[in-house]
Amino acid sequence: MPLERINIHKLAEPVGPYVHVVRHGDTLYTSGFTAFGSEAQQGSIVLQASAIFDQLRLITEQQETSFENLIKVTIFVTDLLEVGELRALLTSIYGDHKPASSLIKIDQLFAPELKIEIEAIFAC
Repeated sequence: MPLERINIHKLAEPVGPYVHVVRHGDTLYTSGFTAFGSEAQQGSIVLQASAIFDQLRLITEQQETSFENLIKVTIFVTDLLEVGELRALLTSIYGDHKPASSLIKIDQLFAPELKIEIEAIFAC
């Protein structure tokens, strides 16, 4: 089964050697997304996560899937102090369709004000 490498035209063009999404059959694998370049970039982890999920929503709309088909997220955070607020946001986004999830604490992302990066896997 061939891989389909996809860039979403409504998202910023990737600045490195990667694409926004790789589709393999009925599965979508996203690159890591941050709030870089958005109004949320300087904001709290919740504002940044919300901006990231807006980007993921664009992907699901173009690829004709939804958060109900979210299989797994990998979440990288630079600080654990706001994780409670982050979990409240995630609960509201996921509803009854909770994915598998990994939360990884890292030292920093590529811009000092970024607090979170999220990768996702969706079924189609």
